[in-house]
Amino acid sequence: MSRVGILLLNLGGPEQLEDVRPFLFNLFSDPEIIRLPFPWLQKPLAWLISTLRFQKSQENYKEIGGGSPLRSITEEQAQAIQKQLEQKGLVAQTYIGMRYWHPFTEEALARIKRDKIKRLVILPLYPQYSISTSGSSFRLLDQLWQQDPELQKIEYTVIPSWYQRPGYIQAMAELIAQELDHCPNPEQVHIFFSAHGVPLSYVKEAGDPYQAEIEDCVEKITKALNISNPYTLAYQSRVGPVEWLKPYTEEAIPELAASGVKDLLVVPISFVSEHIETLQEIDMEYRELAEESGISNFYRVPALNTHPIFINDLADLVVEALNSPSHPFSDAIKMKKIVKMYPLERWQWGLTTTAEVWNGRLAMLGFVALLLELITGNGPLHLAGLL
Repeated sequence: MSRVGILLLNLGGPEQLEDVRPFLFNLFSDPEIIRLPFPWLQKPLAWLISTLRFQKSQENYKEIGGGSPLRSITEEQAQAIQKQLEQKGLVAQTYIGMRYWHPFTEEALARIKRDKIKRLVILPLYPQYSISTSGSSFRLLDQLWQQDPELQKIEYTVIPSWYQRPGYIQAMAELIAQELDHCPNPEQVHIFFSAHGVPLSYVKEAGDPYQAEIEDCVEKITKALNISNPYTLAYQSRVGPVEWLKPYTEEAIPELAASGVKDLLVVPISFVSEHIETLQEIDMEYRELAEESGISNFYRVPALNTHPIFINDLADLVVEALNSPSHPFSDAIKMKKIVKMYPLERWQWGLTTTAEVWNGRLAMLGFVALLLELITGNGPLHLAGLL
């Protein structure tokens, strides 16, 4: 039997406070994250941003125990998938490739070559496809593949997105139903789906299918729930002055409170692992906002982590991928009809959503001004009375 591997892709996160600054530096050093017209600015700008932002980021990580649990949860998911595959009669080795922290994608590929893997399934742990998450990882892998003759000998299949999987939908519906069962008045609870946002231009101009996949995913989950509770979809983690997908979570919560909602159940729809955006942003920032707005009962559905139905479905997805035609990285991107992505036009530059900042078509002066606004919260645009 050919040696089979499964490469799980994720963002990565600092595991201790000392990791925060280098993690941010890695994040902003990536030309896929910050689009600059002059490559020589990449490292200096990454140093500047990581230097000015890391203390604030450290404070956020202190609130959740001093580091991100993303690696440990992803390792548990990898082990669970591997065990489930063994029960299905498939011997395979799982690998984890993080984009901006250990174990890096490059580290995972080194282990894959060491283990002499012959067939590989590349599975991003993002249910919905976005050019800034799965797409970014695919582009990196494509570059590494082109540079390495050993990797080119491996037969691989890329899974672009999998939000429509029945097991994923069922697992999400079960988690929501379980939380509703714990509520004193479950029929009065407003279900609030909160997804990570992206700049509106990604969808309108770059053809990113993310919004359509998120909306379709919510529709499938609510249908599987088969309940009459009202629900809302909003987008979190917006930073910067340009328009992102709406409604914004931080605006939708007070609006629901003003309309009389007292019981709110938040569902982290685009996250399959607990991390900073669920444990700190939702559980702390949005909870406080909800309570201040007049919402009496704030509940939150846990991330899937190693939910058995979810893990079993991912294992089935791997088996199906091994029996289907191979899809290279370029095909995975084209399948999603990305029409204005890489290589970038010379005038297209800015910051992408993985860095959770802004993107736009800016002149250099405007870029610097907006960067100062982002870092300091007070800059030329404030002085000019524009913000």
